[in-house]
Amino acid sequence: MMESVWPFVQSLQGMPAYGVMFALLFGCGIGLPMNEDIVLLAASALTLKGVMEPVPLMVVAWFGLLGGDTLVFHWGHRFGAGLLRHPFLARIMPPHKLEAMQATMHRYGPAYIFVVRFLPGIRTALFLAAGSLKMPYRHLFVYDGLAALIELPLLVYGVRYVGGRWEEILALVHQFQGFIVSALIGGLLALWLYRRFKPKGNTP
Repeated sequence: MMESVWPFVQSLQGMPAYGVMFALLFGCGIGLPMNEDIVLLAASALTLKGVMEPVPLMVVAWFGLLGGDTLVFHWGHRFGAGLLRHPFLARIMPPHKLEAMQATMHRYGPAYIFVVRFLPGIRTALFLAAGSLKMPYRHLFVYDGLAALIELPLLVYGVRYVGGRWEEILALVHQFQGFIVSALIGGLLALWLYRRFKPKGNTP
């Protein structure tokens, strides 16, 4: 799908380009069969050709990412496991995986939403699971929004730094994601263990 859409995006300029980028990223968030990271990296490369500017791209991308994530979260929040009877949503997350995803979100708490933004391939399913647990919407906006604020400048200016060779930086991004996710999960585990086994002080 990327191969058919991208020549059209490259032919645009200004507001139409930003509009298509918003639609693509929003669509990625709700299950469009495109890799969100590759879309962002390729869009970042287009800032070197004058198709878009870095800061407006990051603003549009932020709203596109949060919009798609919020809609999936809302589906889970409103309909719960019953929505997986719909074939489209069952494709995003087979019913038998929902319980495992819910257990993961429940175990690590709302802060895990921050980590989810750096997990390519399973973001949509995890946001759906988070919503089905009736987490407050503010948790999504705070943690997912903050993670996107970190992710977008790294991608956009990282690509610009290497001269638009986004295929090369993609490998680095995957390595970086693996490092940051491992560190964050380790930190969350350490915090959970500390709270779970923290010795109680002596009562005077």
